[in-house]
Amino acid sequence: MSTAQAPEFRYSDLLPIGADDTPYRLITTDGVSTFEVDGRTFLKVAPEALRKLTEAAIHDISHYLRPAHLAQLRKIIDDPEASGNDRFVALDLLKNVNISAGGILPMCQDTGTAIVMGKKSEGVITGADDGEWISRGVYDAYTTLNLRYSQNAPLTMFEEKNTGTNLPAQVEIYATEQGPKGPEYKFLFMAKGGGSANKSFLFQETKAILSPNKLLDYLDQKIRSLGTAACPPYHLAVVIGGTSAEFALKTAKYASAHYLDTLPTEGSMSAHGFRDTALEEEIFKLTQSFGIGAQFGGKYFCHDVRAIRLPRHGASLPVAIAVSCSADRQALGKITADGVFLEQLETDPAQYMPDAGVSEEIEGGAVVEIDLNRPMPEILAELTKYPVKTRLSLTGPLVVARDIAHAKIKERLDAGEPMPDYLRDHPVYYAGPAKTPEGMASGSFGPTTAGRMDSYVEQFQAAGGSMVMLAKGNRSKQVTDACDSHGGFYLGSIGGPAARLALDCIKSQEIIEYPELGMEAVWKIDVENFPAFIVVDDKGNDFFTDPGGAVTVPLGGVRVRSRER
Repeated sequence: MSTAQAPEFRYSDLLPIGADDTPYRLITTDGVSTFEVDGRTFLKVAPEALRKLTEAAIHDISHYLRPAHLAQLRKIIDDPEASGNDRFVALDLLKNVNISAGGILPMCQDTGTAIVMGKKSEGVITGADDGEWISRGVYDAYTTLNLRYSQNAPLTMFEEKNTGTNLPAQVEIYATEQGPKGPEYKFLFMAKGGGSANKSFLFQETKAILSPNKLLDYLDQKIRSLGTAACPPYHLAVVIGGTSAEFALKTAKYASAHYLDTLPTEGSMSAHGFRDTALEEEIFKLTQSFGIGAQFGGKYFCHDVRAIRLPRHGASLPVAIAVSCSADRQALGKITADGVFLEQLETDPAQYMPDAGVSEEIEGGAVVEIDLNRPMPEILAELTKYPVKTRLSLTGPLVVARDIAHAKIKERLDAGEPMPDYLRDHPVYYAGPAKTPEGMASGSFGPTTAGRMDSYVEQFQAAGGSMVMLAKGNRSKQVTDACDSHGGFYLGSIGGPAARLALDCIKSQEIIEYPELGMEAVWKIDVENFPAFIVVDDKGNDFFTDPGGAVTVPLGGVRVRSRER
């Protein structure tokens, strides 16, 4: 009886990344040593070294960006095809990082969930729970720097409380083989804010989309739906396939951080993942055609695209999409026999700023000044004179309230109580501050995603509140309808430059209700020359969409910020 020959055994890492050419800086040589056993070299890492590396990483990614990211922002300014709005947003983001690089104000008020992925090769010994010591480093950074505590501990299924330390961190440690350089411990550090994290999507599809035209048509719809709430320009990652849904999503997150840039660019029967660079270019051109641009119309919805193909079960085709936002916060780290190292981020971003004349041109154009010290009916009467996409400069008081505060106010309305006067008398800014540095009026204080408050708008406006709303990103049709019915407005703020807003625009702040909620409390702030756009007006017009919800922003963008070059 003959037997069929067994198929050839093949093995590959699912994500075989190439050589690491990252520029590193030395953090310390303390806590690192080697010893020999049976002719093998072992690397002994003191737990304190993990703590120091993590603390340094969280500090750096909160204040600095990679040179490549800064070069991409400058590219937008220099591109004659970029819209005036694209260029204005890029300039504001460059100004922001020049402020955050001072090490006091973090670049974004949502200082994120701390995510640490480690690859611990054979021969690395710590003698401790690595996750605990990495978490201690996270704790040190968040409790000593001007960062924000955003993590909530679930006490019951329905009750939760802020942990007050930004813990827990997400820590994942993997065992890997030892490379030719001996035992080493390698890391990816990320700070992932809620805005960009909420734009990680998983879709379960079939082989039917696996043709060039069908795939691009499919991605057109899915990528367009990301909107602007996560602060573009984005580093966009698209993953097709995956041995599981969770692996597809994780791969998309790593790819958005450029962690997988050195993957192979061709597939093989070893079934490893690879980058499809031709598809990346096609998707990038697709995003430029949307006309959404860098938040307010134009060409630069994305800085770049990564498209990765993974193996899959024949009955499953996961598709994962993720972004890294304008707060592109990640850095690599490593511990070797030579010491503890962290990726060198750019500490002198001023070199990426355009000349003064170019900056003045970008910032030029018509700007309508809005005095927020006036009664609300007068503010509304002024706003109604101008069309959507009008650029505004706001001066006066704003009330700051977001998710939990809105939920509490809704409970009061549902119980028959009146709308609080502060939401009747003042515009509401959806935001939550980072800690205030000593001697400053405010910590980093940028806008949060408007869409999370969409479900409250109709009820609040019917009760006389939230007549002028300020936040980032696009809104749903129910908000447009409410503003049309009740005479309200939604104003868009540039997502990302939280440090610049704190330093240049916010003059004072105080908590006026729910102090126990910390950054989710209701605040009152006074602003000066706070930049905004009319996105939704009192006539049912929406800058981003037509009445059916389709994006209609023209490719040329909007010319209210500066003339096109």
